Amino acid sequence: MQVCSNCHGVNGVSVSPTFPKLAGQQKEYLVDQLMDFRAHRRSDPNAKRYMWGFTHLSDAQIEQLATYFSSRPPSAGGPDDPLLVENGRAIFVSGLPDKGVPACSACHGAHGEGAGQFPRLAGQHADYIEKQLVVFQHAEQRPRGEAMSTICVKLTKQEMHAVAAFLEASAPGAARPGDLDTAGAGSPRE
Repeated sequence: MQVCSNCHGVNGVSVSPTFPKLAGQQKEYLVDQLMDFRAHRRSDPNAKRYMWGFTHLSDAQIEQLATYFSSRPPSAGGPDDPLLVENGRAIFVSGLPDKGVPACSACHGAHGEGAGQFPRLAGQHADYIEKQLVVFQHAEQRPRGEAMSTICVKLTKQEMHAVAAFLEASAPGAARPGDLDTAGAGSPRE
């Protein structure tokens, strides 16, 4: 935990957009990413620089870290530009049908809360999201990223910027892992 907190914050809320916020992240997603870092399957520059040294983590330690960070409350979003955020919201909710880009919400949840192996994006640093969208354009750098690669190559930098701004501005109250209604319908609580 102490090593993780140097970059990601004690409660999983990093202050630097170089490092993602882990608080409230999907447990399954965190396990997958830590396994990929440990096996050196993520080859994007920051993965190599900051995470490749964690080959010593056991499966049990990975499970414990994922459990801890997924249980932390997500952080508040950042400042926003209303027009940019609205443009990003439109892409997130509806996609860009004329370009063959599906709605981000189809996989990442109506509120950006994520689901299972799809990460929580609500409240994440916009700069971090933009960098990852560019990384996804190079599928070989992100295992499990084939679907994102086919989408990201169709997005302009401005479209990526707008989606990232919307997600950073998203309210922390967006559903967290396990926040499903009790009726069993599977929709996040409002």
